Amino acid sequence: MRRASLLAGTASALAAAVTGAVTPSAVAAPRSRPSGDATAPAAGAHWVHTWSATPQLTEPHNMPPAPFTGTGRVLADTTLRQTVRVSVGGRRLRLRFSNAFGGTNLPITGVSVARPADGRAGVSAVVPGSARPVTFGGRPGIDVPKGAQAVTDPLDFAVRPGENLTVTLHLAEGQASTDITSHPGSRTTSYLLAGDHLTAGELPGATAVDHWYFLSGVEVRAGRRTSTTVVLGDSLTDGRGSTTNGNDRWPDQLFERLRSGAGDDSVAVVNEAAGGNRVLRDGLGPNALARLDRDVLSKSGADRLVVFHGVNDIGTAGTSEESARRITAELTEAYRQIVVRAHAQGIAVYGATLTPFGGNGYDDPAGGHESARQAVNRWIRTGGVFDAVIDFDEAVRDPRAPRRLLPAYDTGDHLHLNPAGYRALAEAVPLGLFRRPAAVSGL
Repeated sequence: MRRASLLAGTASALAAAVTGAVTPSAVAAPRSRPSGDATAPAAGAHWVHTWSATPQLTEPHNMPPAPFTGTGRVLADTTLRQTVRVSVGGRRLRLRFSNAFGGTNLPITGVSVARPADGRAGVSAVVPGSARPVTFGGRPGIDVPKGAQAVTDPLDFAVRPGENLTVTLHLAEGQASTDITSHPGSRTTSYLLAGDHLTAGELPGATAVDHWYFLSGVEVRAGRRTSTTVVLGDSLTDGRGSTTNGNDRWPDQLFERLRSGAGDDSVAVVNEAAGGNRVLRDGLGPNALARLDRDVLSKSGADRLVVFHGVNDIGTAGTSEESARRITAELTEAYRQIVVRAHAQGIAVYGATLTPFGGNGYDDPAGGHESARQAVNRWIRTGGVFDAVIDFDEAVRDPRAPRRLLPAYDTGDHLHLNPAGYRALAEAVPLGLFRRPAAVSGL
C-alpha cells in the first residue's frame, strides 16, 4: 500500500502515517468554516491575502523592452496592464504595490481594476464598463518611497473565488532608475502601451511581456475564519514548466483541489516563490531567511506556511562528503529557524520533501548532492520540527529510479515539472490540513 503523504512531527503521527490515519497532533479538531466568497458576513471580517507575488530585482533581460526602458528611466508615460488570479473571494479588495528594489521613488499616477475579457488570464482587453479607479488616501496616485510598498484604499469590487482580475497602472513620469521591482516568472502575459489608457476597453498595438511589474499583492475582506496559506519556494513553486496563462502551477492546482475536493473556498493559497532562490544564501533574490518577514510573516490572514525550498542550496553546494554534511546541517537548522519564527506569529508550518534531480546538472557524478537531498528529506520526515510533512519526493519520483523524476512529469531538464507533475504535487497534499484550523505544535 502506498505510504501516506502526511507525516506529523511526533512519534504517534509517524505511526499514523504508516496506516494512513491523520492524528490530532497533525491537525486539530474540526470546526465549521463559512465560505470566503462575496457572501461572507461582515461581522468579524478581516483582510486576507488572496494573491501574491514575490518582489524581485529586475535583471537586464527581464526589463521592459524598448522603448519602455530608456536611459536612466523606465516606463515613462506608459500604461501597464496585468492580470492575476485570486484564490478566495470577497466583496471588497485592496492592492499592494512594491518598490522594494527600486533605485528611486516610484511615482504611480493612476490605478484601475477591471474584469478581463471572457474572464481569461493574460489578455489585454477588459469587460466594457467594468473598470473602476483605485485610490490612495482618496488620491488617484502615490509616490512609493524607495524600498517601500503602498496599499490602496479599499474598493467595493466583488471577486469570486478563482476569478481573474485585471490591474492597470499609468506612470506619467515613469521611474527614474533602471533598478525596478518585478516578478519575472509570472507565467502570465502583461501589456505595455504609451499614454494613459487606464480605463480603455482594449489596448491595440500594446507590447506583450511575460512578467509582472510592481504589483505584489491583492487582499480581500473576508469572513473571520477565512485564512491564507503561504507557499515559500523556488522555481518549482514559481511554476517553471507550467503553462503560460494557464495558472497550473502546483499552488494553483492545490487551490482548485481544495474547492472541488473539499468544497472549501475559505482557504487562500498564495505563492511566494522565486526562480533561482535559495534558503541560505542570496542568489536570484534575497535568501528565504532574509525575506521571511516580508513574504510570509507580514501576510494578512496567514495561518499556514508550506516550505518547499532547498534544491538550489544543495545543487550549488560542494560535492564532497563534508560538503554534503555541511549543507544538510545548515538547511535543517534554517528550517528550524523558519518554524520558530512562524510559530511566534501563530502560523503552522508544513514541510515538503525535496524532489529528485537525477540527470540534471545538479546531479554530480559522485552523488554528493543526492546524498544531501536524501539526508535532508530524512530529517524533514522524521525530525519532528514541522507541524506536518508533505511527501513531494514520493509523489513524483520514478519508482524504478528513485533519484529521478517520473518521466511523465519531467519537462526534460530532469528538475522541473510539467503541469501533470505539478498536479501530482497538489494531489500529494492532504486536504485534512486545510479542513480544520491550523494546529501549531511548538518546539
